[in-house]
Amino acid sequence: MILYIYPKCSTCRSAVKYLEENNIEFEERDIVLNRPNYEELEEYIKLSGKKIEKFFNTSGMKYRELGLKDKIPQMSDKEKIELLASDGMLVKRPMLIGNDFVLNGFRLKDWEERFNK
Repeated sequence: MILYIYPKCSTCRSAVKYLEENNIEFEERDIVLNRPNYEELEEYIKLSGKKIEKFFNTSGMKYRELGLKDKIPQMSDKEKIELLASDGMLVKRPMLIGNDFVLNGFRLKDWEERFNK
């Protein structure tokens, strides 16, 4: 599994701690230095079954600076994914990618359900 994190993010650190405490193997990637590309994001979004909008870090400074709340509804799916691929800080994190699932954000309940804990 791949876990995209931002090292300074406390929620990301909580996700890392959860995986380590439960002996779940993963490869950690810094979402700023090694962000997912367009094709990967397209695949992750499809695999998640969620709307593209759920992949945006709506509480991030970059999201607010760019005024994306008002711009995203007017954008095509392609434009949204291109925007996400352009800057890792726009992507909701942590984001855990498995063979048949994607968890974005760290809601303990969702993670426990996924790993039957």
